[in-house]
Amino acid sequence: MFVLGIEAATPVAAVAVVAEGKILAERMVNNRRTHSVNLLPMVRDTLSDAAINKEQLSGIAVSSGPGSFTGLRIGMSTARTLAQVLSLPLADVPTLDALAYPLSGHAGLVCPILNARKNEVYAALYNNTSTGQECLVPARATGLPELLKLLEGFKERVTFIGDGVAEYGGLLKAQMGSNACLAPICASFPRGAAVAELGLRLLQAGKACDPLTLLPHYIRESEAEIKWRERCRTNG
Repeated sequence: MFVLGIEAATPVAAVAVVAEGKILAERMVNNRRTHSVNLLPMVRDTLSDAAINKEQLSGIAVSSGPGSFTGLRIGMSTARTLAQVLSLPLADVPTLDALAYPLSGHAGLVCPILNARKNEVYAALYNNTSTGQECLVPARATGLPELLKLLEGFKERVTFIGDGVAEYGGLLKAQMGSNACLAPICASFPRGAAVAELGLRLLQAGKACDPLTLLPHYIRESEAEIKWRERCRTNG
């Protein structure tokens, strides 16, 4: 069973092909080009690297948010279109799940944080257990003071991972001291392989999504939606 994973929720675009217990190929780029330019060539080249063709795919997995509104729309539309054209099942993988997943073999708490701008981060909290990762706090958009207050209640060492670490790592260490562990830059972005592997598990469990109705999980309103609501309130 070959699954194609697509990640476009952050400034990095990533694509991978996995099979049971194996990563066949993975590509990642962080350049000035938009995901709409990068993704389809990356899909083509990753399939070539994996030495399979699109007809051999068994499913597609896509990072579904939270993250960049534009990136999520591009990634989701790409995955939905491929799933429909190739008649393949589609798996919906939460972005913060994919970000935390590579640390699932380590003891302790994992807190992925993505820069949400407006002095906020997209964050969630996971506990690594002998049977896998348990989500203790679901994804949310939050300010750093609110996140720190929430984490105080757990009184445990927390590993922070994601592009929010570069922005807020110093503050986290200043406030939490030795209870804050910062993952390295190579772990700052969700991997296409993580999306594909989690998607493979979902598809094997029969948890496919309808490509006609699947939408990104934005968590908060876009700037355009906020302005539209305010305009309607003013005019109403």
